[in-house]
Amino acid sequence: MVANRGEIAKRIFTACRELGVTSVAIYSDADAGCQWIQSADEAYPLGGTTAAESYLDMQKVIGIAKANGVEAIHPGYGFLSENAEFAEACSTAGIKFIGPSPAAMRLMGSKASAREVAQQAGVPVTPGVDGAGKSDGELQQAADEIGYPVLIKASAGGGGKGMRVVESAGDFLGALQSARSEAANSFGDDHIILEKYFTKIHHIEIQILGDEHGNVRHLFERECSIQRRHQKIIEETPSPTISDEVRLEIANSAVRLAQSAGYFSAGTVEFMYTGDGNFYLLEMNTRLQVEHPITELVTGHDLAQWMIKIAAGHTLDVSQESINQRGHAIECRVYAEDPAQNFLPSIATASLVEFPVMPNVRCEVGIATGEAVTPYYDPMLAKVIAFGTTRQEAIGRMILALKQTIILGLTTNIPYMLDILQEAHFQAGETTTNYLAEQFDGWAPSFETSDTDLLAIAAVELLSTGNVQASGGGETKQSFDPWNEPTAWRNR
Repeated sequence: MVANRGEIAKRIFTACRELGVTSVAIYSDADAGCQWIQSADEAYPLGGTTAAESYLDMQKVIGIAKANGVEAIHPGYGFLSENAEFAEACSTAGIKFIGPSPAAMRLMGSKASAREVAQQAGVPVTPGVDGAGKSDGELQQAADEIGYPVLIKASAGGGGKGMRVVESAGDFLGALQSARSEAANSFGDDHIILEKYFTKIHHIEIQILGDEHGNVRHLFERECSIQRRHQKIIEETPSPTISDEVRLEIANSAVRLAQSAGYFSAGTVEFMYTGDGNFYLLEMNTRLQVEHPITELVTGHDLAQWMIKIAAGHTLDVSQESINQRGHAIECRVYAEDPAQNFLPSIATASLVEFPVMPNVRCEVGIATGEAVTPYYDPMLAKVIAFGTTRQEAIGRMILALKQTIILGLTTNIPYMLDILQEAHFQAGETTTNYLAEQFDGWAPSFETSDTDLLAIAAVELLSTGNVQASGGGETKQSFDPWNEPTAWRNR
């Protein structure tokens, strides 16, 4: 069973089909009738519309699994994917959780304990302090000693929630209370960490795989510096920023961290790279990442299949030396949102959806013509992934693919991403995590309509409204006389 929805559910169904495993979909009332459900061998309704009433309801999910003979559950990403209680509930029900152990999830899911494990494993961590047990005054003093700007971030969770950048001492206490409140509301835990905030960094993450027999391998890095609201929208591999020497150092650090945590399954260790050869641990995501397809394209390893095989007890029977990067891959996340309106979600129905079918382009799609984007779930519609022998080839192929992507009835971020892909700093690989704020602040889409476009629009309008003829009195009336219709009708 895949305890998730949309494009990631389809992705796991494909992996199951290729491995000869029967797949099971579950769906909320809001998703009933969506085409992604048809990709599974079996499908069962969860009921409810909101996430809390459906995909986050552990008892419902496990109840359906037990009633229908499900042997294993893959959580995808988001929802229950990093919930150690859910992993334990699966085990109690006699169902295999396709992911890491609950202990590893708890250990690495907390930024505080992950930081401690990293220090013990010799992995560089950002200068900072753990806020557990410290008063507001003590944290204020620590921030003053670290030096501004500082970053306040929730120990639990992610996605930019419970995160505040503080530029001066006078703003610290207000930001602290705000971050704690948001962390408590989002994750049920107001535990925060205080760290030095670097203004010019690259977000580099390392994909790792581990089995239940102690083997851990890395599958190199992904550059994820193109972010809005601390969330990624464009990722690529290899990183155009780091040297081969730094690449190896970061990758080996990720392996040491995973080994120290007793980690198995797929996971991602995230680092900040300051551009001067120094890097620091950000966090570890104990799940499959949204951007995993680009790693699959450059390494040739199917991460979704590996997760299933590892859960079934298979050994990770590939040496580190046999895993190589080949070519370049880029992923663009297509969202139903308006970048010109502070990324406001577009809650509407898609009147037409068409994605390109091209060599070396992979589209993972979670919406179809006639389906609606609801306010209940994340508005990501699809991922477009392009591969090339070089970075420039991959960029060019991605531009062509996005231009051939048709989504009508919804506002999407496709024009925004097209402008990013063609911007000089991106083309040169010079993008830090504040790139969008610097280069695209106040962005608005530009529209160019050609004469051919205008003629096409006029033709469609004429055909859709009928032929309007002038009457003898100078008035106009709509004629449905077949002699006057602009069609191919003849009486021969």
